[in-house]
Amino acid sequence: MSHDLFEAARGAMAFAHAPYSKFPVGAAIRAEDGKVYTGANIENLSFPQGWCAEPTAISAMIMGGARKIVEMAVIAEKLPLCPPCGGCRQKISEFAAKDTKIYLCDEAGVKKTMTMEELLPFSFETELG
Repeated sequence: MSHDLFEAARGAMAFAHAPYSKFPVGAAIRAEDGKVYTGANIENLSFPQGWCAEPTAISAMIMGGARKIVEMAVIAEKLPLCPPCGGCRQKISEFAAKDTKIYLCDEAGVKKTMTMEELLPFSFETELG
C-alpha cells in the first residue's frame, strides 16, 4: 500500500520550485477519505520563506475536504531517507495520530517506516484530537 504513496511523492517532487536550495522534495498523504494528496517544496526569493513539501500536501488535503493523515511518504532528490524537518513534524502531528506511519524513501522506494511518535516524541498536544 505504501508503494503508491512513494510513486505519488516522487511524482510531486517533479513539481518542486527549489531554485535557491536546489533541494527538491515531494510528499504524499493518504487521508481518511482514501484519497492521496501531494505536495512539493515551493521556495521564493525571500529565502528561507516558502513552503516545505509536507505542509503543501497538508494544504491540498485540507482544501480537498479531508482532515486526518492516515499515512505519508516523503522523498528528497538529494538525500535518501530525508525525514520531515522539525517544523513540518509539528504540522503533520496536527493531523496525524501517534501511530500514523511516515515512509522515508529513496529513488527506488520506501526504505524506512516510522511512526509519528518516533518522529516527534513529546509533541504539543491539545484536547481537539
